[in-house]
Amino acid sequence: MKKFNQALLLWVLASVGYADDKQDVMAYLDRNASEYATTARQIWDYAELGYLETQSSALLQSRLAGADFEVTSGVAGIPTAFVASYGQGEPVIAILAEFDALPGITQTASPHRELIEGKAGGHACGHHLFGTGSTAAALAVRHWMENNSVKGTIRLYGTPAEEGGSGKVYMVRAGLFDDVDTVVHWHPSDSNAANPASSLANKSARFKFKGLSAHASTAPHRGRSALDGVEAFNYMTNLMREHIPQETRIHYVITQGGKAPNVVPDLAEVYYYVRHPESKTLLDIWDRVVQAANAAAMGTGTTVQVEIMHGNHPVLPNVALAELMHGNLERVGGYRYSDDEQAFAETISKTFNLEKSRIGEQEQVAPMRMVQGRGSTDVGDVSWVVPTVGLRTATWVPGTPGHSWQAIAAGGTSIGAKGMQVAAKTLALTMMDLLNQPDLIEAASEEFDERRGPGFKYESLLGDRAPPLDYRLH
Repeated sequence: MKKFNQALLLWVLASVGYADDKQDVMAYLDRNASEYATTARQIWDYAELGYLETQSSALLQSRLAGADFEVTSGVAGIPTAFVASYGQGEPVIAILAEFDALPGITQTASPHRELIEGKAGGHACGHHLFGTGSTAAALAVRHWMENNSVKGTIRLYGTPAEEGGSGKVYMVRAGLFDDVDTVVHWHPSDSNAANPASSLANKSARFKFKGLSAHASTAPHRGRSALDGVEAFNYMTNLMREHIPQETRIHYVITQGGKAPNVVPDLAEVYYYVRHPESKTLLDIWDRVVQAANAAAMGTGTTVQVEIMHGNHPVLPNVALAELMHGNLERVGGYRYSDDEQAFAETISKTFNLEKSRIGEQEQVAPMRMVQGRGSTDVGDVSWVVPTVGLRTATWVPGTPGHSWQAIAAGGTSIGAKGMQVAAKTLALTMMDLLNQPDLIEAASEEFDERRGPGFKYESLLGDRAPPLDYRLH
């Protein structure tokens, strides 16, 4: 790892020669901050679910096309996926942009719980900020490249359906990253950090049981309950929890269980997620889960169909790139709340049930450390085909859990916009370094090859299934 740790020194040397350029790029982002905040708020309002993000995708594409990016939409067989390129030749530096919302949770931009009636979902993971912040960074780097005749290509990937849809996996599988040198990305959070972090591999499926309907009172012996199949399956899976590695996560929801108690249900469905830090172990556990489903069907006189919905590899960390990005995040720094933002933060922080308020952490940058995350992301698949690095910034009030109404609320305010600016600046400065210093890419590539190991061949956890474009319509 010695050579990989030289990346920080290379970054320092690279930065000295164009410090004024970096200041200019950050000033460019500051001048356009209100425009980016407006764009993010529009996508926050749209709150479109995975593979249905028509307006959100179109809005980001229009911003990029208006700045002379060459935009190709509908890539990888996904109508809302796109690739936007500027420049020519090598190196090719990619940046990821997400924009899908989560179903079943809504909230106004208020520090008090206020649902929005009639809305299907909300940006409880902050992807409206993710997509907009990445777009802002790409526009800023394009500004620098044009003004300084910088060679190379920047490429923004509009990636739909991160939440359970694995949009990036289909883009990887289609070969869209094959000529990319490095990938940068970010994610909304409640703190500022650029760590070499991994995640959990994840695989999901809908288990659809079919039985035989009958009157539940006058002829129960003639029925075979699909719901019995689901419940027997869940029971066996819950017993399995004692006998699997403790790092494993298994969770499910019953999405269909019948409509009336006096009708033996002939159709029932349960939707499963299984996670583990290593893909191989995940697949072993997954096989056991599928066996339990088949056994449940056999024991209840039903049948079961397994529809794979998504699958993500864990993120492959890259210390060389993380050191580079961490250095830039420290240069950008955190941000302070205005009086109104402080009042908002104090009000919403009271809903967290924390022993001590964490307000103030948005002003700080956490020390860099290796992290094993407990979430999952389709960025993982990208990271196994291209050296990849990411960061998190405080777009939410410190202490906010992801996928919560509090995250939606802060993400719709200036707090979210300020955290997004921190991300956009850090991403832009990192992309500038990679375009300006080939040795940084070389160090990252050497570490990447060593971590993957000899003879590595990428295979998706999805097999050859097509993108589930209707998965949020069920």
